Order: sequence, then C-alpha cells, then structure tokens
Amino acid sequence: MNDFNIPESLLDENLPYSIQRMSLEEKGRLARDIRKTIIQVVAKNGGHLAPSLGVVELTLALLSVFNPSRDHIIWDVGHQCYAWKLLTKRAKDFKTLRQMNGLAGFPKISESPEFDHFGVGHASTSISAALGMAMARDLNGTSEDVVAVIGDGALTGGMAYEALNQAGGLKKRMIVILNDNEMSISKNVGALSQFLSRNLAHKGFLNFKEATGQFLKRIPKIGDALYDIADRGEKSFKTFFTPGMIFEGLGFNYIGPIEGHNLEVLIRHLQIAKAAEKPILLHIRTIKGLGYPPAENNPSRFHRVPGFEPETGLVPSPKINAEQGPGFTKIFGASLCRLAGEDKKIVAICAAMPDGAGLGEFRSRFPDRFIDAGICEEHAVTFAGGMATRGFKPVVAIYSTFLQRAYDQLIHDICLQKLPVVFCLDRAGIVGEDGPSHHGAFDLTYLRSIPNMHVMAPRDEEDLPNCLYTALQMNAPVAIRYPAMPTHAKIAPQEDFRLLEVGRGEMLISAPQKDVCVIAAGHRVHPCKDAISVLRQENISLFDARWVSPVPKEQLKELAQTYKGLIFVEENCRAGGFSSACLEFLSDEDLLAKVKILRIGLPEAKFVEHGPAEDLRKAAGLDWESLAKRFAEFTEAITA
Repeated sequence: MNDFNIPESLLDENLPYSIQRMSLEEKGRLARDIRKTIIQVVAKNGGHLAPSLGVVELTLALLSVFNPSRDHIIWDVGHQCYAWKLLTKRAKDFKTLRQMNGLAGFPKISESPEFDHFGVGHASTSISAALGMAMARDLNGTSEDVVAVIGDGALTGGMAYEALNQAGGLKKRMIVILNDNEMSISKNVGALSQFLSRNLAHKGFLNFKEATGQFLKRIPKIGDALYDIADRGEKSFKTFFTPGMIFEGLGFNYIGPIEGHNLEVLIRHLQIAKAAEKPILLHIRTIKGLGYPPAENNPSRFHRVPGFEPETGLVPSPKINAEQGPGFTKIFGASLCRLAGEDKKIVAICAAMPDGAGLGEFRSRFPDRFIDAGICEEHAVTFAGGMATRGFKPVVAIYSTFLQRAYDQLIHDICLQKLPVVFCLDRAGIVGEDGPSHHGAFDLTYLRSIPNMHVMAPRDEEDLPNCLYTALQMNAPVAIRYPAMPTHAKIAPQEDFRLLEVGRGEMLISAPQKDVCVIAAGHRVHPCKDAISVLRQENISLFDARWVSPVPKEQLKELAQTYKGLIFVEENCRAGGFSSACLEFLSDEDLLAKVKILRIGLPEAKFVEHGPAEDLRKAAGLDWESLAKRFAEFTEAITA
C-alpha cells in the first residue's frame, strides 16, 4: 500500500491485460476498488468525480473485449477517464492526479502513448477522431477496432452529428458507445426495447437481413419494390419500439438501450458490436456518480469538485480573507440580473454551464430570457446574432477556452455584421488543474484581431459591473474577459453603474519620478500593485489599460514619451495579445526608439500544463513576488 491506500489489485503489473482472464466476481471486486480509489484521490486533489464513477463497469467491459494497446478507445471530453488511467499502468501515480507534474485529468497521448490514443478536454470530438482512425486503419490494411465513447451531454454538440453523418455514409467499421446518464438522450423505454434492439443488431440477424435483401432484389419486376416494403417495415418496427431510429437513419446499426452497470450484459453486447462489419452505435444507460451516494444524489454538484470530505460528501467552504473580492463570476451574475431587471431586452445565453458561468440566478428570475444552448458554442453565438438583429441585447456567457470553438461565428456572423452582442468570458487566463485544454490563454489574441470587436479586461469585481454596463450601451460587439477567482482586493459596495470611456485606461499609481510605468490588463493589475507597494520605490507607476481593443492610444503615446521604460503585464499568451497590440500601435507612431520595453505574460512557445493555479502563475512569473523581482531588475537596468 502507499500513502493513498491504493489497493494492491490496481497495482498488479499484469493490468490491463489480465482483465480478460478474470471472472465476473473478480471484475466486480476490482470495480469496487476502482471506485474507492477515485473517491479517495478526488477528495484530496479535486476533479471530475461523478462522470468517472459512472463508467467503471464500462471501462472494465471495454478492457474485457478489446486490446487497449492495439485497439483504439477514444473517450469524449475525457473527464470520465479516471478508471481508464487506473487500469492502464498509472495506478501507482494516481495520487498525483491533476497536480503539477503529475497525471493529467484528461487522456493525454504524451502521458501514455500506449493507451491514450487521442488527447481530449473539449466535447463532441470522439466520433470524428475515431472515424479518422478507422479510415487510416483501412488505408493501412490493418484490423484494429476503433471505439468512441460519447455522452454526458457531448452528443448535443453539432460536431458529433457531422461525424455520425459521414461515418454512416462511409460505412466504416467502428463502434460508437453512447453513455446515456440522463444528460442528453431520452429515458430507457423498457425491457422490450432492449430485447428487440439487441436481437435486431446481432451479427446473425444482420447477415440474414442482408442476404434476404439481396434475394428480394433478384425477384423479377417486383424485387426492388418488395425490398423497399421490407426495409420500411423493419425501420417502422424499430422506430416504434426503440429510440435509435435517428442513428439508423444516419447509417449506424443501433443496439440499446442496455444496462450500463451489468458487466455480463455489457461484455456480451460489446462482443456483438466487435463482430459486426458495419458502423455500430451501442446505447448504454448509466448512473452518474454510481457507488458514492452524495454524487448519485447530486451528479451536477459532483461533476467537478474541489477537495471534499469523503465520509460526508461535504465540500469545505473556501477560506476567504476579508480583503478578498467575492469573485468575478458571482459579481457578473448579480450585475446582469440588476441590469436585466431594468431592461427587458437583455437576454442571457450559455453553452451548458449556467451555474459555472454565473447565470443561475438569472435563470430563476428571468426564465423566458434565459437560453442554454447545450454544448453548441457555434450555434449559441449565431443564435445571439439573430436575436441582436431584432433589437435584443444578448449576453453570451461562455468560458474563454470554449468560445475558441466559435471563432468563425464571431468573425462572420457577429463582427462582420457589427451586431451588438456582449461576450462574457469566464475562466480567462490560467484555470489550474484542468490544464492546457481549459486555460483561457488565447482570448485576447483571437479577439482583438477581429475588426469591430471591442475587448475589455476589468481589473477586479468593482470594475466588472461598469464594464458590463458600458458594453450593453455600445451598439457593437464587445467581449469582457475575467477569471473566476477573487482578486484579493477589497471591493466597495456600488449603488450605480458608471459609463466608461471607450479606449481609455486609468492611472492607479503615479510615481513622482518618471522612470518606469507598468501597464497591466485585467486581473493582473492587483498583483502588479502589490509588487510595486512591496518595492517601496518612488519611480514605478502603474496604469490599468482596461481596454485591449482598442488600446488606450492617446494615453499610451503620453506614457511612451514620459517614461524611460514600459512594462506590459497580461495573463494571456504574449503572441498577439495585449502587449503585442500596444507595441504595434507604438511602432506605427514611431515611439519605440527611446523607450525600453519588458513584456510579461504566458509563454507563446508552449502550452501551460496543469496544476494549482497559483503554482502555475509563479512558474510563468505572474505572481506578485515574481513580478516584484522583474520590476526591480528592469528598473535598475534602465536607471543604472
């Protein structure tokens, strides 16, 4: 045993290959050990608990039927992969899950090239990737199986249907497993459906159906007509008794729904699917959070959790210092509700994360003006554009990393037409343990280059309401980016909203001696302020730009002409970000010749990995201590 009490059964060096030789009883005991370990580690490290608990039997069944190093198993979204990691030679390191330099919280090729065949983190990608692998297999003349596991709302994404449509058309041998945990597909229609769908998709029946079809077609004069009648009859029969007709219509042979926690049933149906020479969709029903009552009773709450008490399921309240702000997400939601109470044209739109995006109260108070588009970011953006053309004021609240998926819609459907849609980008910058697929590291880069798009980065929770109010008064596309974290700044109660001047920032510290000015954007303003305060120097000023597009042009010109050195600070990729925008402007104005420049931001040559957010900021030189050191060194160099 180790200090996390990982059972010896999971440390067996013969895993995962020994699973095929185990009895059902042995696999059942292994399932219990897996659940115990996942609960134990996630309670300590945080993570996606309920999704992974719901697929323990499915994972064991997959490893009972397929060769995990030869066959390709692709997990959509990837937040249900913990059992997979435990069983594919990573159990001894599982205690490092989501920790810096430890195991990632999602499948990752570089972490396990043998078993993680495709890296994920965003939804609805598995079927496309699986089809690509199946196509490559056939071109290479090999025979491995390809399986995509999708569910937990990922089937609402349009990309999944695009892939299903092509896969059915190409008739490539592949398996799609729909893990239905009541997050997307309708409920099980009963034992009769299971019986009919299972037998209608059995290899023997499929062969019989094909042979019968060929026979009917050979009957002179009436063969084609008889075949059409028989084909329509079978489809009508299956449509009446099963929910799978949509998949049959897309060219898949549908099996299901079946019990997703019955190992014997799962294994039998996976063997049927494996033997088929056609695209198969296996629909299984699972319980999200199974095996841990708090997660079963509240799967949404335990979808992704910080550390918690495993005995009770209680999540300790965060220890908030009196000087901390309440967090951007909370203030955004409260501010939007206040504004919507006064303006009936304001509507709120999100993509499957109303609570995470701060829209829980809005949904309760204004249900007719709240739209959850599901995991369909592209649709959500264009939908908002449609509402904007009819005089409404759409506010689209989406995490920074997920808005990337709708880049074409931002350009073509919103900015090209100058439609007044407000985008509120939560989780901007470093997000921590979810890692590179979730960091909001690129929004300033991909937004500020689009014509007609205005971009704001409020410094704290006091600044955010005014940014939101200003954005709603502008007849133009506007994006506001902010983190979920508090700013550690004491925020005064605000009675009224203040209209901000477009493209104008604010001097927060004006030093008597004009040597260096720190120009910061967004929530890094306060760490910069802390760093300058600690240095106690009289020659470092601090300017909050607030606007990234357009940058504060007249003020930047004055700063470049007044100070010996300028330090730009942002929590965004430096390539094409805030500092790039400022330097482009200063270069065009021929103002860079006499002023020294230091740019501090996220590295442009690599992705930021996973780990505690503050540890990652420290590694990137964005915490106040690192900033203080860089400020002091830069100031000393230009004043020497």
